Amino acid sequence: MTAGMSSARRPEDDPMRFAAFFRNLNLGRPGKPTREQFVQAFEDAGAKDVRSFLTHGNVVFSAGGKRVAQSVLRDACQRLEQVCGLAEPAFLRSLDSLAKLVASDPFADGPDDDIYERCVSFVPAKAVSLLDLPMVTARRDVEIFAAGDAEFLSVSRKFTASPGSPNAWLEKNLGIEATTRAWNTVVRISQLED
Repeated sequence: MTAGMSSARRPEDDPMRFAAFFRNLNLGRPGKPTREQFVQAFEDAGAKDVRSFLTHGNVVFSAGGKRVAQSVLRDACQRLEQVCGLAEPAFLRSLDSLAKLVASDPFADGPDDDIYERCVSFVPAKAVSLLDLPMVTARRDVEIFAAGDAEFLSVSRKFTASPGSPNAWLEKNLGIEATTRAWNTVVRISQLED
């Protein structure tokens, strides 16, 4: 060991797994990156073990702690804007936090009538305090029934040609940016290994 070097391990020595969820990103569409460009942006930003999951702007990667992961995400977003003009927000979560959310089984006591889809909407942490829960739209096509640290849990119902959109409701009524995923997608991502 070199003189002056400490043998103590630092948090950044042990990579953690993170997921980033992008708003309004369908890979390969006009103005959006291809899967290869998407993954490359994260690799070029310093992420390790990068994996794109499905086609809707979900990526899982390793980084040496939350601050490093946030820096990787910022850099990757800048690269994606340069490559294809993508200027959408992305929401970062550790796989550990997603696994804890899944383990809490939040839908066990949630609404269970006429369910089209169970959803998780990722939002800025400050947004959680903006909404009194539960919230049900007048048409009952969206019901937001619980919140985590920086996410809302909801169900959508389909009474017309299209189901209710928790994401559209949150953005319009709270004036925030958000991105929503099906609960099953979040469950699957939380279980991804290296």
